[in-house]
Amino acid sequence: MGFIAAVYGVVCYAVFLASFLYSIGFVGNLVVPKTIDSHPGASVPEALVVNLVLLGLFAVQHSVMARPGFKAAWTRIVPRTVERSTYVLISSLLLGLLFWKWQSIPAVVWHVSAPVFEAFLWALFALGWLIVLLSTFMIDHFELFGLRQVYLRLRGLDYSPPGFTQRALYGFVRHPIMLGFLIAFWATPQ
Repeated sequence: MGFIAAVYGVVCYAVFLASFLYSIGFVGNLVVPKTIDSHPGASVPEALVVNLVLLGLFAVQHSVMARPGFKAAWTRIVPRTVERSTYVLISSLLLGLLFWKWQSIPAVVWHVSAPVFEAFLWALFALGWLIVLLSTFMIDHFELFGLRQVYLRLRGLDYSPPGFTQRALYGFVRHPIMLGFLIAFWATPQ
């Protein structure tokens, strides 16, 4: 069972990693086939409704599945060892749904074309994503994405959740991951 859990955890992590990398391209209008501004195909009201439903699905899942009460009920169905990996998988799949069904809004909120300001915004964009990634390592990247749990199971070791310590950005900001996302989402030239 430990080997199967480990393979499952690695697959869930790979799906997360793909969705994280796609997110960068999606938000930055870079490389990926569909981005946040791809092909306006809906009216503004329709796009707003569809996008709010997609964002709401992700937010509700992300919040509800993180609650202790939900985890207690959920681990009666899903083994505790893969609970976090399953959370990560469902979150990543919902992001995939969001990317797939996203309706771009046929209006430009802002457009920066001055090379100096454009370069500054791209640097902020990169910094935001870097903050997101580094912040996961500041708390325990492998625990956060379920790999530590399945690794311990594979080795036959008991799981104990690590304690939270305020280090690096966590000593200054309550939620550095969210800060990084906010910077990355809003720091694009268009």
